[in-house]
Amino acid sequence: MKAWAVIRNEQPLECIELPDPVPTGTEVVLDVTRCGVCHSDLHFWHGAYDMGGGKVMRLTDRGVELPRAPGHEIVGRVVAVGPEAEGVAIGDDRIVYPWLGCGECDRCRVEQDNLCLKQASLGVIRHGGFAGRVKVPHPRYLVEYGDLDPSLAATYACSGLTVYSSIQKILPLAPDRPVVLIGAGGLGLAAIAMLRALGHRHIVSVDTSPQKRQAALAAGATAAVDGSGEGVAARIMEAAGGAVAAAIDFVNASATARTGFDVLDKGGKLVLVGIAGGEITLSLAGMIFKGQSVLGNIVGSVPELREVVRLAREGRLDPMPIREFPKDDANAALQALQRGDVTGRAVLVA
Repeated sequence: MKAWAVIRNEQPLECIELPDPVPTGTEVVLDVTRCGVCHSDLHFWHGAYDMGGGKVMRLTDRGVELPRAPGHEIVGRVVAVGPEAEGVAIGDDRIVYPWLGCGECDRCRVEQDNLCLKQASLGVIRHGGFAGRVKVPHPRYLVEYGDLDPSLAATYACSGLTVYSSIQKILPLAPDRPVVLIGAGGLGLAAIAMLRALGHRHIVSVDTSPQKRQAALAAGATAAVDGSGEGVAARIMEAAGGAVAAAIDFVNASATARTGFDVLDKGGKLVLVGIAGGEITLSLAGMIFKGQSVLGNIVGSVPELREVVRLAREGRLDPMPIREFPKDDANAALQALQRGDVTGRAVLVA
């Protein structure tokens, strides 16, 4: 099969030939028909993560070997099944849950593969959706998406799933209590749609780009705040009508996380999602006196992906903007994302 792969970090992807995967046991092989392009793919391409405090985590620290085809927002068509695979047939179109674990530990047995300590994620440890085909270990990692647009459906495997899982960490919350979303890229816009689908009505979006702030308002945010320069926290609280119950940081750099924490009300929660890097200093006693929480979110679980797709199939989840690229233009898609030229989500189409 053909695969667009990272051969050397920060160098253009190269098209290579890989053996077609062959299923055994409960395994399933799919032809990739759509694959979203995510900021995580950019971090993969760069080959390192800023961990704050001058520390860097490299891809090799995560067990990654190059060449590797990235891509984890995958929709595909089943082309081969192992003899023990049940509930799926050749020709079925499915969303692929990419955040595979070992499949054997206590977390994997309750479908929380994203929390497994032995990650085997597609597009990271295993070849992902920038390749022609992917192999999953069991049909339980495949989700039927019905008559949803396949390009949109692909984004649910990461952006939709991640925002759903993040939002669950701030619930329950009264519909009119303000929630701040830092970043109005693909995840930020998906979060607006998800909050609205769950009945929330007071959403403050923050971004440095005027175009993305406008996109946030079009998606249903009640206010959009300029995240550049000084006084960002004050502008957010003015738009929200005071300190907020929750903030979700889809950028998650030192400055954005600091802002997210500074706008929290007593009992407020800050959920960290992005991996832009950095660190903040917190008063431990202050967190006790104010009852505040800071939580990290690592994508989401298999059941949460099923719930995202259910909301979408019921028509409750508004679609986000999608920009399609031919799969052979994978480099162009990555560079467009790197420049900030993508509103919503970029998707490769085979």
